[in-house]
Amino acid sequence: MLDLLMEIGDEHPVPLGFWSLLAEAAQAMMLEHSARWCEWRAWEVQHGAIRARLSLLRAEEGGRQTAFSGEGQLRPLWDIGNRAPGGEQAVNIARLWVEGAPGLAPGEGATVRLAPLGPEQWHHLELGDVITMHEGGPAVGRATIIEVRPPAVPEHER
Repeated sequence: MLDLLMEIGDEHPVPLGFWSLLAEAAQAMMLEHSARWCEWRAWEVQHGAIRARLSLLRAEEGGRQTAFSGEGQLRPLWDIGNRAPGGEQAVNIARLWVEGAPGLAPGEGATVRLAPLGPEQWHHLELGDVITMHEGGPAVGRATIIEVRPPAVPEHER
């Protein structure tokens, strides 16, 4: 039943409370993956959703050496076109959730969801924009924005 409710929430706009209650139910049933997904979706209702098609470089191209978990633990840096006060390139942090897979390995690609730590800095992104993923140094991947959804919860209610 929980899976059916999550599917409905993924297909139709639902209020923040929907995802919060599903997260609580999943935790009570000890369904940790489902609980994390519901918490992620609640965050998206509050802050907006950014989905992208990510392609990681292979290790021999200078990309990651190992795979990573796709459940929102990774917080890579992203070049999204912002500039620091001195005019140099600025990078922004966003947690990353891989859709439909437990993780992503070097050289692979997948649709991902991004949860920026400073969502207001990402509002300029549009469909088709290409952003670059970094992990401390050179680029390790590139992503093309496929969906930008504004927050469903007004700022004064957060």
